[in-house]
Amino acid sequence: KTQRPQAHNNAKNTKAQQTTAMTARLLLKAAVLLALLSSPNNVADASEKVGRKPAEKVTRKQKKVQAKEKAVKMANMKAAGQDQVSMTKEAAELRSYELRKKKRKGILKRRDASLAQVLFPGASPEEYSDREPVPAFVELVESKKTQLPFEYYDLPICPEPGEKIQKRFRQRRNLGSRLMGHKLQMAPYSFPTKISKSCTPLCVVEVGGKKLRWLRKLVDRQYRVHLTLDQLPVLMRSKELNYAVRGYPVGFKAPPSYTGLKEDEFYLYNHLKFTITYREEPAEFEGVRITGFDVHPVSITHHFGDEKVDLETNLEAANKKNGWDTCASGGDSPVNEPETYLALRSGPTGDSMKIMYSYEVNWIESDIPWADRWDVYLVGSPDDEIHYFAIVNSLMIVVFLTGAVATIMIRTLKKDIAGYNEMQTLEEAQEETGWKLVHGDVFRPPQSYPLLLSVLVGTGAQIGSAFFITLLASMFRMLNPIKKGQALTAVIVLYVLCGGVGGYVSSRLYKFCDAKSWKRCTIATAIAFPGLIVSMIMVLNVFLTIVGAATAVSFVTIILVFLMWACVSTPLVFVGSYFGYRAEKVEVPTKTNQIARFVPDVPYYAAPPASILIAGLLPFGSVCIELFFIMSALWLHQLYYIMGFLMAVLMILVATCAQVSMVMCYLQLCVEDHRWWWKSFLNCASAGLYLFLYSLWFLSSKLDLVGVLPVIVYLTYMSMISIAFGLMCGTVGYLSCFWFTRKIYGSVKVD
Repeated sequence: KTQRPQAHNNAKNTKAQQTTAMTARLLLKAAVLLALLSSPNNVADASEKVGRKPAEKVTRKQKKVQAKEKAVKMANMKAAGQDQVSMTKEAAELRSYELRKKKRKGILKRRDASLAQVLFPGASPEEYSDREPVPAFVELVESKKTQLPFEYYDLPICPEPGEKIQKRFRQRRNLGSRLMGHKLQMAPYSFPTKISKSCTPLCVVEVGGKKLRWLRKLVDRQYRVHLTLDQLPVLMRSKELNYAVRGYPVGFKAPPSYTGLKEDEFYLYNHLKFTITYREEPAEFEGVRITGFDVHPVSITHHFGDEKVDLETNLEAANKKNGWDTCASGGDSPVNEPETYLALRSGPTGDSMKIMYSYEVNWIESDIPWADRWDVYLVGSPDDEIHYFAIVNSLMIVVFLTGAVATIMIRTLKKDIAGYNEMQTLEEAQEETGWKLVHGDVFRPPQSYPLLLSVLVGTGAQIGSAFFITLLASMFRMLNPIKKGQALTAVIVLYVLCGGVGGYVSSRLYKFCDAKSWKRCTIATAIAFPGLIVSMIMVLNVFLTIVGAATAVSFVTIILVFLMWACVSTPLVFVGSYFGYRAEKVEVPTKTNQIARFVPDVPYYAAPPASILIAGLLPFGSVCIELFFIMSALWLHQLYYIMGFLMAVLMILVATCAQVSMVMCYLQLCVEDHRWWWKSFLNCASAGLYLFLYSLWFLSSKLDLVGVLPVIVYLTYMSMISIAFGLMCGTVGYLSCFWFTRKIYGSVKVD
């Protein structure tokens, strides 16, 4: 009787265990089924892996042999005359090899990636179905010879199409794009997917008088038109000359030796031959992916028929494609012939000239993958090794300065501090020499312009914080390079939001100076630097508006910037100042004497301005190589995407400024000069002067600006950048000296 319940319980337990095991098996099968449903290719991959041998690991020696063989192969292709810019498989392979060092991601462990992943991380390809219209957008009409871009529809060109931009292609205009003059506008050309077009008349425009003279000036100053299709800038490329350049020129100028005339003749490109390359891979994706967007401009004098044509009417939309001898449907494609060039000149009686614009489209299938479509845009750009050399050059300066600071801190200062602390008698104490001699005056607040110094240091801290956070956001891919003006917007917004940093730093320093005009200091911190920059922009904006440049800032944008400053930045500065004045006064290790100590004379090279100019050379020298690439991106329209290098250069700059400032401060204190406040700021702030001098050299040697206004625009913007750079460097030097003096004087015994 006692064994029956036990057997019954054992049976129950066994049944429960079986049920649990069955449930677990069912859950496992369901999980496997879900995994297979979520990735159907896994079944095929698994079946392939069963019959496939495991891949052998390539040794380092084998990698070197493969790299050497590939280098020999590429060298032979170059020797055979293979170009790097065409859309052939060989050119793409050679392009990829030349750009192999740019196609790597990571800091310590560099892994291979495509340029699309490096330049535009997170960007995904767009697929288009057959006959689906692909929108093309116009950008600014720019020239390297001037810094005055114009809007595309300011030119005597066909009117803007009335159709709305599709929702998936829209981009909201940010503050940076408004300041830079970028506006998303549809191009007058239509590109249905995989639909090639022969010569298609677009519109007829009448140009004369002032507009004609302006158009000739644009041709003379080498303005280029920029279009984008599927976010790809239009390219002019030549397989014979092995070059590819963004945009196409408005026209060209022929010298008298070519035309036989007394003066230069100007011709207009009024016919565009577009070539769009695409890739289809039904096994990978549906539809068509665009991999290239090229243009070949043609200058041709179209012959008008008997039919009357309304000016500035879209002939393609009105279906008026016939009646043109030089642009007939199914006829020969227009070509550049000297006999048919379209000269920009009015009639014999001064009549306006009629210009007919036309275009043609050719869709070509290509094997180049979507991820490699950006390769051609970086052909010929400087290699990343140059940036590495720039950082190594800067690091050598930092190592040299670190050695100097280490020598001062470890050997000299340690010996001095030990000697000062061993002085026991009054007679020994009276024989103090060197930097300890000024311990009663070293923390005496600056007697000249303490308010100005506090405002400058606070502003420099605000600028430095905004720039550092912007670079940090760029490194973590929070800023999208595809969106125009987003980086400039980030700098402005972060500068506004860092107003609390500027107010806090300036108020704490001003409180240390025992000054009482705290309201004046706070207001000056809030309005000094923004007021200066806005005043310069407003004066420049008057001239830009007169000439009709696209970078002329609108009244709405000015109001927006004013509201950001008045409603966000200024209150934050006051909040930061409130906490700065509420905080305890900065403590110093020594007491200040009532009477200031006499400062002995020093050699001219150790006194300002010579010492200031000498000290500013090293901070500027640490960034001068990388500065060339930044200037080229700003003024020569080159691509700059390596924000990691820029962050490294910024860190090196900060270290250089701090160490130069401390070394100069120590040498100054050793000659019994206790007035280090202004000198510590100006020693590093002079790097801004060298930046402006560098911009003058860049203007004379690298830029070929024509006219007075482009030079004024260039110098105005570079002076703004130099002032901001100098304030940031000066702030780093000042705060480093403050920390340095508190550290060394806190280590000695002072009665």
